Amino acid sequence: MKKQQLIKIIFLFFFLIYFHFGSAQDTSLKVQRFLPEIVSRFPDVRDLALSPAEDEVYFTVQSYLGELSSIVCVRSKNDRWSNPQIATFSGKFQDLEPFFTADGLRLYFVSNRPLDTSATETKDYDIWYVDRKDLNSAWSEPVNVGAPVNTKDNEFYPSLSRNNNLYFTSDGTISKGKDDIFFSKYVNGKYEPPVSVGDSVNTEGLEFNAFISPDETYLLYTCYNKKDGYGSGDLCISYKKENGQWTAPQNLGNKINSERMEYCPFVSSGFLYFTSRRSLVNTKFEKRQSIDEILKEMKKYENGQSRLYRVKINKLIKKKAGK
Repeated sequence: MKKQQLIKIIFLFFFLIYFHFGSAQDTSLKVQRFLPEIVSRFPDVRDLALSPAEDEVYFTVQSYLGELSSIVCVRSKNDRWSNPQIATFSGKFQDLEPFFTADGLRLYFVSNRPLDTSATETKDYDIWYVDRKDLNSAWSEPVNVGAPVNTKDNEFYPSLSRNNNLYFTSDGTISKGKDDIFFSKYVNGKYEPPVSVGDSVNTEGLEFNAFISPDETYLLYTCYNKKDGYGSGDLCISYKKENGQWTAPQNLGNKINSERMEYCPFVSSGFLYFTSRRSLVNTKFEKRQSIDEILKEMKKYENGQSRLYRVKINKLIKKKAGK
């Protein structure tokens, strides 16, 4: 009898340990919808930028096929988000992929707008920025970052480290594959010619939309259609070694990645924000559905369209990568 009681106690002990740590892990990696009431108003919403004070959010809204692409802003006041408004520098050309500097006084973004403000013909995608004198001031007119960062090819998804080194995606002739990740050092107020982040990251496939940590110790980006992936594009992480090289990418796992596209990573205050085209739309029914029931499925937040999400990322990021 005592032996049976002891076995029960041991079993209960290990069950409680498993339940505690298992639950803690699941909770810490629980993906949350971000701004669902606002995001659901638009066909596609992707790539966001949070201001340093986290009281402004800039993100991209697009039509179903991407013909329209504008940057939208919402602001927080008294714990409530404002109605979305087209950013003052957007709404005419195809604009996307905003990114704040550490002081919140400059916002980088991507646009196909012409260099000549009087022209109407669009060009390739370049990296641009707008400035403001203080957090309450209006944004300036857009400024093209210029050479050597921008070229006749497309440059996408700017992300800056604390020291203003610029990481971005290019599909140009210098790319190893169709899309690769590059960085340009900021030296004496100017950007040096961009270089590849290396073969451990860039392959003959597609690597794109990289977020660089402020201290440049890790790089989050999308690896597309990898053999060991979950389908389409997966979010991966690489760490910078002591020798300056990057580690091979580590997939962030199926708690974050789905069989659809995950992209546009951004980190703030311990949260990973990202865009996903995941779908939870039910396709199997026991009985014939009404129009209202079908529409309800179609209008789910997770309906295969680009939507914004976030997840606590502390446990996913280690401190050092080694040599």
